[in-house]
Amino acid sequence: MIPVLHNRWKIQGRNLVYYGIRRKPYTLKNRIRLSKKDRNIIQSLDGKHSLAYYKTTRTFLKLISQGIIIDTASQTALPESFDDAVFCKKCIANDFMIPGIEFDENGLCPMCANEVHFRKYKSIIPSIKNIPRSRQSRFDVALFYTGGKDSSFLLYYLSIKLKLRVLALTWKTPYMSDSALQSIENAKRALPNVTFMSKKIEPALLAPVYNKLYELQGNTCACPSLAYLLYLPVLVDEKIPYLVLGNEPVQMKNLLFNGMAPPIAFIFAKNKWLYLLANIGRLFTFSKPLYRGQFQMLATLSQLAYGDHPLKRLLGYQNTLLSNICTAIKESPELLERFKLYLKRSRRSGSFPALVHIDLNEIAEANVYDWSSVKDLLQKEIGWVDTGSGHKSLHTSCKIERCKDYSQLVSFRNMHSDVIPFSAIELSLAVGTGNVSKEQAMAELRTHSGFSLTPPVETEIMLKELHYKNANPVSSYRGCSDKNTGEEK
Repeated sequence: MIPVLHNRWKIQGRNLVYYGIRRKPYTLKNRIRLSKKDRNIIQSLDGKHSLAYYKTTRTFLKLISQGIIIDTASQTALPESFDDAVFCKKCIANDFMIPGIEFDENGLCPMCANEVHFRKYKSIIPSIKNIPRSRQSRFDVALFYTGGKDSSFLLYYLSIKLKLRVLALTWKTPYMSDSALQSIENAKRALPNVTFMSKKIEPALLAPVYNKLYELQGNTCACPSLAYLLYLPVLVDEKIPYLVLGNEPVQMKNLLFNGMAPPIAFIFAKNKWLYLLANIGRLFTFSKPLYRGQFQMLATLSQLAYGDHPLKRLLGYQNTLLSNICTAIKESPELLERFKLYLKRSRRSGSFPALVHIDLNEIAEANVYDWSSVKDLLQKEIGWVDTGSGHKSLHTSCKIERCKDYSQLVSFRNMHSDVIPFSAIELSLAVGTGNVSKEQAMAELRTHSGFSLTPPVETEIMLKELHYKNANPVSSYRGCSDKNTGEEK
């Protein structure tokens, strides 16, 4: 054996980091702490000397047994397209759109192999089914509403099924799809009992944020983070008790596979004792106790305002996408200071809503959030408008979703970012859990996704908002493939 480090592993500081998704039982173990001696041995591997040449340690031999240190002849190149990729036997996960994904002896990807074990990890914020009528506000619940499939289904459920007084909050981005905009207008006519509010961020304040995001991650994806900055004053002034996000189950579980939330984060949302301990700490600062969901809301707002908590970084868990957004917001001081001022006034009093999750599987017919059935229901009940071809089901409200797919793919492929492409994980999970058929997911993957080594045509839409008049979308962003080198209405 001539040992070399597997080409999806990289030494970063004191850690060995994997850029991929490991097979069961190592799926959530993408980071291995190494001693200085082991780091030196690995860094000395030159692909020329046999194993006997090196003074191996117990850790080094363990790395061999796990396929982290391999024979140089076993090193393989990444596929260049879907046609060259290896696919999971059950879902549509493959090693082109998820470089470094490992399959078990049965040909199953880590999402499918771990499906039963990870089934209990549903949400990092409290999950509820029913929301009581509020006596303190004219609204029972607020919803971040984009006009897309998921937030539209929640709007339908909250307003029609539960008959609640709903405040639908829309952050009007420059990238909203035509179908989403028409869906919003149709919903206004179909749901007269819902109050709709639309706000946008002034272009002068938004442009520097978008420019920084593009520099950091090759796309301007910031949903729904900037919506909090727009709507915190409304949520507090209206004394709204609950804020619901339009996330479906696979989006929540993506946080687990992406290493953005540890398993304990999913447990905290349901643990009463942890809430009690946290409230004891607030009592010492003469702050009002918080209830379930308010902790998560405060944590979200605080991170947007001040960045990651040191403890989070110490534990090795970081939501890179959210960290990029926090960094980008600093480029617009006026926008950030407005937000900080309102947050400071509300955090001590506890006068902000609980951030809650509604599991769409649990409220859907037969407890399966079937994408096709949901689309049919929404078209009939609230005039929802599907995308042009009708084959797209993920993130239907955005014009530049393919730009996110592309930039996340090439950046992760080149090991410049630890963010595994979101849609790749979400589509694979959706097939495994029965939300969409394998055939439908494959059609979406090949027709509507941005998983390619060539920038999508929608890149021009994004660049217009960046004011990069002469920018080359391939070379402007370091994560690209080496081959291709508000106002209220």
